[in-house]
Formats: sequence, C-alpha cells, structure tokens
Amino acid sequence: MGSLNIAILVLYALGMSTGQVLFKLSADRTKANAEQGFLGAVLGNGYFYAAFILYCVLTVLWVWVLTRVPLSRAYPFVVLAFVFTPAFAYLIFGESLDLWYVLGLVLVLSGLGVLIAKAT
Repeated sequence: MGSLNIAILVLYALGMSTGQVLFKLSADRTKANAEQGFLGAVLGNGYFYAAFILYCVLTVLWVWVLTRVPLSRAYPFVVLAFVFTPAFAYLIFGESLDLWYVLGLVLVLSGLGVLIAKAT
C-alpha cells in the first residue's frame, strides 16, 4: 500500500472524527432548543446538516478508496477515528481522558502499526 493511499485513509479517519464533532455540536444545540421538540431542533440545526453532508462525501471517498486498496487493508485505518475523536472531545469539549483510556488508544495504534508494517 503506497503512502498516498495511507494519507487518504488517515484523512478519511480524520473526516469521520470531524463528523462526530459536528454531531456532538448538533446534539448540544438540539438539547438547548428542546422546546422545539427533538426532531424540530435537529432539523433546524446547521451542524446536523454539515455532519450529514460530510458523511455523504466520506461515503463516496470510501468507495473510491476501495477501488485502490483491498478492504482488509483499508478498514483497519478506521480505528484512527477512535483516536482522533476522543482527542477532539478533549480539546473542543473539555471531556476527560484517563490514563487507562490513553493506554488503550496506544495499544490500538500499536496494532495498526503492526498491520502497516506488514503491508509495506
């Protein structure tokens, strides 16, 4: 797997995490506008539409990636979203990450590193 494919897969995971941040912003705004009812608050929420559009674009990107990279090689990169998303949650929303959580993420990244080393 070439470095361009790896870069695209990393960007894909970053996009997935960005979508999750947008969904969280949407949820916070939906909660703040509870008087509109859940569905009304969601459907009147720009963050929700931004996340939805981003996920649509990412779906098309994923199909394109799979024309270049076998699924068994591409899918492990999705695990990067499990690293980026908590990092964003910490930085943007002030959510806490304890030592055990960080250790688990390090182990996940180690596993991805083994797969990348094997693929090159």
